[in-house]
Order: sequence, then C-alpha cells, then structure tokens
Amino acid sequence: HAVAFAAGQAKAGMRPIVDIYSTFLQRSFDQVFQEVALQNLPVTFMMDRAGLTGPDGPTHHGVFDIGYMRLFPNMAVMAPGDAVDLREMVDFAIELGSPCSIRYPKCNAVEIEGERQPVELGKSEVFHWGHDGMIVACGTLLRECLQAAQTLREEGLDVGVVNVRFIKPLDAEVMRRVLAESQFVVTVEEGQLMTGFGSALLEFANDEGLSATHVRRLALPDRFVEHGERGELLAELKLDAAGIVRTCRELADGEVTVGSHSTAAAK
Repeated sequence: HAVAFAAGQAKAGMRPIVDIYSTFLQRSFDQVFQEVALQNLPVTFMMDRAGLTGPDGPTHHGVFDIGYMRLFPNMAVMAPGDAVDLREMVDFAIELGSPCSIRYPKCNAVEIEGERQPVELGKSEVFHWGHDGMIVACGTLLRECLQAAQTLREEGLDVGVVNVRFIKPLDAEVMRRVLAESQFVVTVEEGQLMTGFGSALLEFANDEGLSATHVRRLALPDRFVEHGERGELLAELKLDAAGIVRTCRELADGEVTVGSHSTAAAK
C-alpha cells in the first residue's frame, strides 16, 4: 500500500520517499514494478537495514535488494559508502525525477575523512589507484575496504579503492580502467553473491568484451546467515578488513584461483 500510495503522490507532482526495511520491500516487488518503475515515476526508496542486521537474524538481514532492484528498467540503485554519501544521495534522489533506491545499514553511519567527490549520476569515487590491485567497495563496507588497503600498502602491496556509489547505472569509464589495468580486482559487498554488484561487474565485463578472470567477488554465500553480532558475522564471512586483506594477499601471491566465486563458502 505504501508503494502504491507513493506512486499516486508522484503522479500528482510530489517527490515521495518510501522508507522501509530492505527485507520488507521484497513484499512490494510487484508494486515497485507496476506502479513505479513501469511508469518511470520519481519515487525514492530508502532501504533501511540493508546488509547484515546482527541479532535480528535471517528474516531481517537486507541482503537481496541489490539483485531485485537493479533488474527494473528506469531504476537507479545507490549504495552510499558513508554518512557523507548518504546525505548527498538523498538530495540527489529528490531532484532526479525518476525512480531510485538507496540502501543503508542498521549500524551507525560512519564518515570517511578527507576531500570527497560530489555525487553524480552513474559516477563512482576513486580514493586511490593501486598499481598491484583494486578493491571495489559497494556501499556499507567502504571503511573496511579502506582499512584493508592501508594495511596492504604498509606491507608493500599497492592496492587502490573505488567507492562504487552507483550499482546502476555503473560507472563504465572507471570500471573499464579497473578491469583493464589491475592485476587483481576484489569486489566487496554486504549482500548476496548471486545477482549482486560483483555479478553486475561481470556482466559489464562480458558486454564490453573485457577479461574478468582476475575478478574475485566477496559477498554473502548461497545460504541464510543466522543471528550474531554484525562484526562477528562479517569476520566469519571474510567481509571484515582482515578477511579482505587475506583475500588480496592470496591473489597477489597466486595462492588461489581467481574467479567469480565467493570466499565465503557455505558451511
């Protein structure tokens, strides 16, 4: 009802925001399609509790929204890396004039220090170009990716970081360079491996005729993740800074086969 009501408001000239848990928005899949995306109406979906919600468990983990939102034509899908991104994206979404979604976590928003690039449609934010490899951070785990890259650089491995910001439309220019110039690429996201951002990057590489055999996707495996403190769950799934560091080291040393499989294997 909320989605259909928001579509009516948008049709009347308003700029409604539907603020709802990511996992609950799944029940409105048909309304998002029929009432909003199909009519290209300017409704903004604020998807709360995107990613792992800790003790709330598998019914509340918002881990499927990337897959089901990016398949709709007309829909822009945003993943803020921190509070700075989130604030700018809300203002951007209201002015966009077409459907969009913004996923954000249950945990307190962090702010990444330093000079930042403004939010632009389909543009990512490059923190550092790495000579040895690139970590491509999708949303909530940007801080962990930056920490991992810093640790690796201190060890002599020059690894850069891209803050994706837009899952759809993808930043084609930056992603072409990432794929073409990096010895290895690690995508990191707090969502399902299947249909996630990493999958979107592989689709892009295929469409562009680019090799993606050096891409490694870190995401949630094909199982329901149970209850637990968020930090403990991230560590178990190798999505914390230490897990990202280990994956990059292995790829740099050639200890694992690079490919399109998550290191967070089902147990």
